[in-house]
Amino acid sequence: MFNFTESEEQRRMLDDATEIMKKYVFPNEKYMVPHRGLPGEILKPLQQIVKEKGLWAGHLPKEFGGIGMGFVSLGLLSEVIGQSPIGPYVFGSMAPDAGNGEILVHAASEEQKEKYLRPLANYEIRSCFAMTEPEVSGSDPRTLLGTAVQDGDEWVINAHKWYTTGAEGAAFAIAMVVTDPDAEPHQRTSLFIVETDNPGFEIVREVPVMGDHYPGGHCEVRFNDCRIPAKNLLGKRGEGFKLAQLRLGPGRITHAMRWLGVARRSLNEMIVYSLTKKDGEKTLADSQTIQNYIADSEAEIQASRLLTLQAAWKMDQGDQARKEVSLIKFYGAQMLNNVLDRAIQTLGMYGVSQNTPLEGLLREARAARIYDGADEVHRMVVARQVLKEFKLKERLNEPTAVPK
Repeated sequence: MFNFTESEEQRRMLDDATEIMKKYVFPNEKYMVPHRGLPGEILKPLQQIVKEKGLWAGHLPKEFGGIGMGFVSLGLLSEVIGQSPIGPYVFGSMAPDAGNGEILVHAASEEQKEKYLRPLANYEIRSCFAMTEPEVSGSDPRTLLGTAVQDGDEWVINAHKWYTTGAEGAAFAIAMVVTDPDAEPHQRTSLFIVETDNPGFEIVREVPVMGDHYPGGHCEVRFNDCRIPAKNLLGKRGEGFKLAQLRLGPGRITHAMRWLGVARRSLNEMIVYSLTKKDGEKTLADSQTIQNYIADSEAEIQASRLLTLQAAWKMDQGDQARKEVSLIKFYGAQMLNNVLDRAIQTLGMYGVSQNTPLEGLLREARAARIYDGADEVHRMVVARQVLKEFKLKERLNEPTAVPK
């Protein structure tokens, strides 16, 4: 069973991370440039502090400079550093680089790891992940249209992608395209490493989106007869869907725990304001409405946290935890939006101003219900799994609490 007691090593990790957040991360949020992050002269020294504390790249194994403590530890750390939009950059675990790093750990050849993973892990370079296409559903990679055709010792990629996060300034992209159109849906695609200085790689534009916090923007890109060496295939041909899942499960753990950090920060903003803002002789905190806001927010935060830690624990046991991962994706994203909305409502016009971080956090939070699979898709995944488990119990004559 899952043990809720943090180990001594986890406690040290969280204490050190909390200290870094208070001393170095929160004070430097004001220097963040929209869609470009922190300037290098500020970011690099902060990252060095994190590395010296042994807290760098919680998603990676130790051999590549990461912490390598498992999914529960990764989740607990993400909850702390996720309180700030710049926290994941300072701690070396920001998407899409974190997810790309996880794919490279599992699927890259030794040559690919040396050339791409090690500099990526050390934040010497950035990367992007090119999957979503404007012509098909972004939540179903089985419908992709972009193709790669083998031509001797090269692959030729033709694809139109968008919302390719971080493409501006990235050294390479991991592209998901169709290599076997007649294969089974889950075996049609493959992953390729494409260096962005390739003449066939074109950044069409940065797509304007809500929020400010992703360096390199969310870009529309094209692969125009883009020729790459055959050795740039990641893993095996036809494994694109399978390998993409390697970044999505852990990514949803870190997303959900970061959302908890943002939600806790937002709730604290609500509490501080409600305790100090007077409404006649009483404070806002004396109002039953505000107390309901606080109670509902605390309940949702606690529920989301328990769901997420359970999913992380299952993954540490070797379970893919697909139902649990989908649960935390749609429940956690909605929780985040709920708490932020209540906090802003409590602060009134002050909440929609930029005098607090809430306005910017809300603009980022709205996308949480869409990226990495829309809420509706994850609800469908959960419902189908629950129905499947129920039918299995009935076949095995196990109790289902339904009268016969």
